[in-house]
Amino acid sequence: MRSHYSSEINPGFDGKTVVLAGWVHEIRDLGSLKFVLLRDRGGLIQITAKKGVTGEKVIEELSKISKESAVLVEGVVKSNPKAPKGIEVSPTSVKVIAVSQTPLPLDVTGKVEADLDTRLNNRFMDVRKPEVNALFRIRAKVQEAFREFFTGRGFVEINPPSIIAAASEGGTNLFAITYFEREAFLCQSPQLYKQMMMCTGLDKVFITTPVFRAEPHNTPRHLNEIYQMDIEKAFIKDEEGVIEELEGVVNHIMKKVTSECALELETLKRKLEVPKLPFKRVSYDEVLDILAGSDLKLKWGEDIPPDGEKILNEHFKHEPFFIKQWPTAIRAFYSRPLDSRPEVCSAFDLDYMGMEMASGAQRIHDHDQLVDALKKKGLDPDNFEFYLKAFRYGMPPHGGWSIGSERITQAITGVSNIRECVLYPRDRHRVEP
Repeated sequence: MRSHYSSEINPGFDGKTVVLAGWVHEIRDLGSLKFVLLRDRGGLIQITAKKGVTGEKVIEELSKISKESAVLVEGVVKSNPKAPKGIEVSPTSVKVIAVSQTPLPLDVTGKVEADLDTRLNNRFMDVRKPEVNALFRIRAKVQEAFREFFTGRGFVEINPPSIIAAASEGGTNLFAITYFEREAFLCQSPQLYKQMMMCTGLDKVFITTPVFRAEPHNTPRHLNEIYQMDIEKAFIKDEEGVIEELEGVVNHIMKKVTSECALELETLKRKLEVPKLPFKRVSYDEVLDILAGSDLKLKWGEDIPPDGEKILNEHFKHEPFFIKQWPTAIRAFYSRPLDSRPEVCSAFDLDYMGMEMASGAQRIHDHDQLVDALKKKGLDPDNFEFYLKAFRYGMPPHGGWSIGSERITQAITGVSNIRECVLYPRDRHRVEP
C-alpha cells in the first residue's frame, strides 16, 4: 500500500509523489492550516494541509480523523526548513484504514506519563511509542547479530525441548506441568541437551530458546521467562576455548547495533562505544580484593551482589570483563574443577555495563567425575540417566555459555527495568496479557 517509509524520504524527494501508511501521532488544527504527524516504523513525518492549496475533500477527511487511527496518505513532498527533517507532505488524498476509538488507553507522544503496569497492560499501544518501538528493533538486531556471528563460524543451530523430565541445573526452581499421566517441567535451561550434542559430531552448536525459572524474584533485573542465546563447543583445551566466542559475539553485536540502529539509538538518546578485544580477565579472588578495597567485604564463596557489580564496572572503567576461577561449590554441578585446585572451577561470568551479562564454563566430560559432582550437590544420578548415558561413549572436552537477550538489550538501551525489554513479560505477578 505504501511507496516509502518516512525515514526514506529526504529533501531530495522535493516534488515527488509518495504514498505513506501509518498512524496519526499528533493533530494540530490552526484553522486554515492543519498539521498531522504520521508515524510509521521509520519515524515521524509531517502532513500539511492548507486551505486553497489542499482539496476540500482531503481537508474534510483530516478534520474528522482521530489520533492513532491507521491512515493511508498520498501526497507531494515539499521542502520546508521549519518542518521536521526539513520536509513535509502536501496531501492529495487521505484514507482512514482503521478508526481509533477515544479516549486512548495511554498516550504515545510522551506528553502524559504512564506507569509500567499500565504500559504492559496495554502493550499493543505502548509499542507504538517511538522509544519503545526502537528498543524492540534493537533487540531484534541483537538476535540477528548473534545468529549471524555463529552461522559464519560454522556453528549449527539446534532446538532443544522446552518440556523436560528432570531439573537441568538442580534445585527446585521448576514450573511443574501435567504431561498426560505424569509430571514434567518447563525447561529451566537447554544445558544438558546441548552438552549431549558434543559427542554426536555436531560439536559446535548454538541455540536461541525460551527458558523458565520458578524463582520468586521481584526485582528490575529478573524474569521468570527469558530468552537465552547459548553455545556449546567440543574439543577445547580450557574455558578460553569458548570465552573467545563470547567476547567475539558481544563485540559483533555492539558493532552491528551501532552501525545499523543509529536511528533507534538516537531515538533512545543512547551513545554506545564498541568494546575493544580482548576483554579483561580477572579471577574471583582478585575481585574480592578489589571489592574489599571499596569497603565491600565478601566471604570467599559468596556470590557478587548488584552493588558489587556496580563497583567493578567503575573499577574497570565501564569496559566488559570476565570473572574466572569461581568457587566450585557455588557453580552448577557440571562446571569442571581445576586439576590443580579442585575447590575452584573453570566457570566464568561476563560483566558489562554494571551487570552480569553471561555465564559459562568448561564442563566436566568424564562420566564418573560427573556422577560424583551430582552427588556432591545432593542430586540423584538416576534422575539424570538420560544425560549421563552420553558421557559413557566418547564425550570430548567441551564448554559453553549463555547470554540473555533481555539482559544485553537492557544494557544497550539503558532502560531501568528488564520488563521493558520483553513484549509480554512473565514474572511472579504477571501472566497476561
